[in-house]
Amino acid sequence: MSSLSRPRSSGAQAGFTLLELLVVVTIIALLVGYVAPRFFGQVGKSEITTAKAQIDALEKAVDQYRLDTGHYPSTELGLTALVNRPQNEPKWNGPYLRKDVPLDPWGKAYVYKQPGERGDYDITSFGRDGQPGGTGENADISNH
Repeated sequence: MSSLSRPRSSGAQAGFTLLELLVVVTIIALLVGYVAPRFFGQVGKSEITTAKAQIDALEKAVDQYRLDTGHYPSTELGLTALVNRPQNEPKWNGPYLRKDVPLDPWGKAYVYKQPGERGDYDITSFGRDGQPGGTGENADISNH
């Protein structure tokens, strides 16, 4: 027998002790606790960025509608006038969006108001909570 190898005892089994497993599980839990909030914070930021981009695209479509018809869609017609020809609108040259009017990233409809409170028209998402006001992900996102 060489001096580098050790003989195994006949009753010993190779494996991890309960203490070693608990230490590994604790380390993994700490890492998840540290990384998960940062990851989900980035998801919230991307939803806000998506809402801003969608509002920008809707603004361009509303402006194109006005160039064609001479006026903005009324509040009653709403953003659906960008996709479906309103009755008694002979100059309509749409659809002005490739697909239906999108929902905001939180699955709620954008609010369109004409005339707007801060401009010719307002396009608003009320954020994650769907209620006016708020901060962070619950803050309103508007074209103004």
